Amino acid sequence: MADDDVRRVKKRLEEAKKAKQAEIDRKRAEVRKRMEEASKAKKAKKGFMTPERKKKLRLLLRKKAAEELKKEQERKAAERRRIIEERCGKPKNIEDANEAALTSIITGYHQRITKIEEEKYDAEIEVARKQLEV
Repeated sequence: MADDDVRRVKKRLEEAKKAKQAEIDRKRAEVRKRMEEASKAKKAKKGFMTPERKKKLRLLLRKKAAEELKKEQERKAAERRRIIEERCGKPKNIEDANEAALTSIITGYHQRITKIEEEKYDAEIEVARKQLEV
């Protein structure tokens, strides 16, 4: 009787081992199947640029263009400020100036205006002369 019990226990152990091995094999087959499907799906894709990648690329290009546009506007504004400062000079502080300082500032502006008007007149004469030549 003890031999029968030992045989039954061994048989159950073997069945349990077989069931366990079958479960492991089933899981391996399932994983293998999923991996094959995934590789087929990757191969089935047409081209490198998927719609998601295209959308992301467009978004990145728009951001880059916006940054470049902003930098260009800042550069133009800085250039404009530099040219205005060069042509007009820095603004004079007339709030704390006394009468002599104000007179000096006005005299400087007058001399500058006179010089610019002379250059303007010379340029107009030059244009008129070249038109006559043509």
